[in-house]
Amino acid sequence: MTTQKGLEKWKAKQWFDVQTPAVLGNEVIGSVPAADEKAVTGRIMKVSLAWVTHDPSHSFYTTGLRIINAANGKADTEVAYLESQFSYLRSLVKRHSDAVYTYDKLKSKDGSEAVVKLLITTRNKVPYSKTHAIRVAVSTLLKEHFAKHTKDEIIKGLLNGEIRKEAIEILNKIAPISKFEIKRVEFSRKIA
Repeated sequence: MTTQKGLEKWKAKQWFDVQTPAVLGNEVIGSVPAADEKAVTGRIMKVSLAWVTHDPSHSFYTTGLRIINAANGKADTEVAYLESQFSYLRSLVKRHSDAVYTYDKLKSKDGSEAVVKLLITTRNKVPYSKTHAIRVAVSTLLKEHFAKHTKDEIIKGLLNGEIRKEAIEILNKIAPISKFEIKRVEFSRKIA
């Protein structure tokens, strides 16, 4: 009887339990096979955020968890990105309203760099001067918020709606806002 090609390699692999970062509860969310610790480091697991946080309000979000360290059958992760599903974002843009997209490169208090992409929808059509004012106000708010908080505090603020609430309060003075949503927040890789 012949053996399948590569079967010995597969049997030699070990399994690593992947654990979420402390900001998301330090829970084991799955296992990944790898030949050794170095082979598993750097992988990104894409997971539904609602599955990790057990909060149904996060059901339209996904998160990428980057494995930063693996030892003794366990793999520690960090948040690589948070993003909204395209179908959800598309459903927010309505007729007779405007969609304002923002893009900002920011640095947190602890030195983590992030690219933040947001979608802000207005209740009705607004002139270009107001959409520009919305972008400027959001950029200013995010720069101030990132400068005062660490990466973990920023992630908590995004997930619990603290940043959204503060932003809508400021932006409603410019134009009536209906939605303030995360399109994608991508954090730079931690170098160990």
